[in-house]
Amino acid sequence: MNISMVLDMAASAAAGAEGDAVRPVITVGDRSLRADELLGYARRAAQRFQDRSAVLYLGTNHLAYPVALFGAALAGVPFVPLNYRLGEQQLAALLERHPGALVVRPEDLDDLVDPGAVLDDEAPNPPWDPDAVAVIIYTSGTTSAPKAALLRHRHLMAYLLNTMEFGLADPNHAALVSVPPYHIAGLTNLLSNLYSGRRVVYLPAFEANDWLETVRREGITHAMLVPTMLARIVAALDGGDAATPTLESLAYGGSRTPRPVLEGALRVFPHTGFVNAYGLTETASSVAVLGPEDHRTAFASDDPGVRERLGSVGRALPGVEFQIRTETGEAVPVGETGLVYVRGEQISGEYGARAAGEGNGSATLDEQGWFPTRDLGHLDDEGYLFIEGRADDTIIRGGENIAPAEIEDVLLEHPGITEVAVIGVPDPEWGQRLVAVLVGQGDPAEIKKWARTRLRSSKTPDTIVFRPELPKTETGKLLRRNLVAELENTNA
Repeated sequence: MNISMVLDMAASAAAGAEGDAVRPVITVGDRSLRADELLGYARRAAQRFQDRSAVLYLGTNHLAYPVALFGAALAGVPFVPLNYRLGEQQLAALLERHPGALVVRPEDLDDLVDPGAVLDDEAPNPPWDPDAVAVIIYTSGTTSAPKAALLRHRHLMAYLLNTMEFGLADPNHAALVSVPPYHIAGLTNLLSNLYSGRRVVYLPAFEANDWLETVRREGITHAMLVPTMLARIVAALDGGDAATPTLESLAYGGSRTPRPVLEGALRVFPHTGFVNAYGLTETASSVAVLGPEDHRTAFASDDPGVRERLGSVGRALPGVEFQIRTETGEAVPVGETGLVYVRGEQISGEYGARAAGEGNGSATLDEQGWFPTRDLGHLDDEGYLFIEGRADDTIIRGGENIAPAEIEDVLLEHPGITEVAVIGVPDPEWGQRLVAVLVGQGDPAEIKKWARTRLRSSKTPDTIVFRPELPKTETGKLLRRNLVAELENTNA
């Protein structure tokens, strides 16, 4: 089993269907590729990759990305998409971890697929070892140095085979991909849409109005956004209808979505089905989904318990199980908060060595195959999963464990606040004190007084700080460690 079979199946299906043979499967700007063209390009690229240890992709969303991905799969070498925004030293450190690798950039596409090169019809013959490493993705490193998450062919194929049917999409369906190519969502959006039969339209760089114009111009039916992108689109629409009649499904995920942003999005996209997808790099994409009907029911309900499900990430996908445990490993009752564990065929939980020559890395699955996500959360009595933040973010104030998300959700209800991050900084009396870093406007004393009426005293922020924006990764994950370092030094 090899992920190149996804492209091979798409090309075979197109060749056997009237009209599909000329239908493009990938579009970037004014350039498109049919399935057979993409397969031919990938086979030519694979001939260049066979003697390499890996293929490293360094660039934005571009036609070179799927060519390099499938070319690497056909050649039997790992594909490694790198963050093109990294500093020179950070990038050099990652390149050193892959001696013998070939770096592919968007401008290399025409050389990779040179039509003058002789294509051997018998080669490359893709290795079908499901345990071979297909992709290496470096985690964002929001709390530590990036780790190399290993995804084997069987993990990615299990996600596809367990969650969707091949080729069932309408021939006119098109999916807009604007998440960066080094993110797990960028990878699985390509694989899942190609497998489903949707044309993939790439947006090299995200800008809210450009995104909306692309949806309208290309007749986009499906799209996926990280919360930061969704918030910018909602702000750009300023309460007006999005006017995107073809958009059937809008998925969001990658980090917590503030409730006001989600409710605003549901208003400006009234005819679009929303999907909240929860997953990690180590889980080969989504493991839980809150579907369109869940969104509609919760948004329209007067029942607080049902409406609360707008804040959940939904229920487990087929082939996936969840378990909530204490720090010492015992299962907790329904409704109680603990550490989220996940199990299933698509779960990797495996990491490569920190540097070349350091050995085979590590695996974090326990003996029963459970992966510790390090997320805090709880399950309700119908199996809906609620994520309450990272275990590493927990604040210990006066011996009490406090999850920042609980305080952040309350502060976001204040009319002057658009974004919030609650952190703990050292305090000689309490161990840590609560600092709320806010984006918006208001009087700190008034906000603290307002919060005190909604939170018990131990969870009311000790300090309120305003900032023009919060530090985040490009995919919208909050960099709490940056705020902690800054506010520790300033003694806020």
